[in-house]
Amino acid sequence: MSPDSRPKTTIGPGVKIGPGANVTPTRNIGPGSKVGLIGLGLMGRPMGLNLLKAGFSLTVWNRTASRADSLVAAGAELADSPQEVAAVADVLITIVSDPPALEGVLWGGAGSSPGQDSGALGALRPGSIYIDSSTVSPTLARRIAAACQQRHIAFLDAPVTGGTWGAEKGELVFMVGGDAEVLKDAQPVFSVMGKRWFHLGPNGSGQTIKLAMNLILALQVDALAEALALVTAAGLEGEKLVEVLQSSMARAGVLDVKAPLLLKGEYPPSFPLRLMHKDMGLALDLARETGVQLPAATAAYSTYSAVKAQAKEDLDYAAVMKFWQREKPS
Repeated sequence: MSPDSRPKTTIGPGVKIGPGANVTPTRNIGPGSKVGLIGLGLMGRPMGLNLLKAGFSLTVWNRTASRADSLVAAGAELADSPQEVAAVADVLITIVSDPPALEGVLWGGAGSSPGQDSGALGALRPGSIYIDSSTVSPTLARRIAAACQQRHIAFLDAPVTGGTWGAEKGELVFMVGGDAEVLKDAQPVFSVMGKRWFHLGPNGSGQTIKLAMNLILALQVDALAEALALVTAAGLEGEKLVEVLQSSMARAGVLDVKAPLLLKGEYPPSFPLRLMHKDMGLALDLARETGVQLPAATAAYSTYSAVKAQAKEDLDYAAVMKFWQREKPS
């Protein structure tokens, strides 16, 4: 697609375009708007289906193209590269596995020839909105924000929580960093995919809160696994512990979802262990950057690392229970 044939974003009267200009486009985002979606994993695919059901025009790309089949069948267009998705998008959404994957999509190397401007970022039109719902570092989010500002693109870091069930029902929760006015413009998109969104501060804030929250979830499940190991080693049924927990101050929403997995010893990946391990590592990196000691997180990270190293399949992070199961005498 040539630059002249790209769809144009409407810019309001009096707006100055040029280096350092404060570009404030007139946006009217809603059904019929063109949304680009890059990343069609456990979360991305149901998010895309909800966008289609709401009437958005959707163009998608994924490194493994077959993952787009259900979306294409529902009416999405499959692009050949991240740049092709970005070039047609009023709103671009990315939700990929880790920082290297996101950097490849934005700056080249993921379906494109490597180069500073060969990725999706270089193809976005001035005035468009870019939303990243991956979980990455706050530092990377701020780097993306700076690159977007140079190109007059509005950027929100908006990682999500809610699991695959939340993505399917359109009940995700978004943690958003960036300009409040941009979030207001993007609300029609968020409202299709989620039930709540929190504006937490400037770019990088969404990622900071997401890493802290995932750290809590990892510690809660690790603590439950330890406690179950203790109870069962003492000759009691783990179900008894969970029953009491659910009626006590120790009750947590994560128990509703993860306790049955730990009790059964079955770990289908709703939130994969590999991704939780990555997020814990990012949280520990942030702790080092900010000079905060995280002794409990450091110990838990070691436990998750041991289980991940032994895993031969894609498991949910509740599989941390395997650390104690493998210690049982044969």
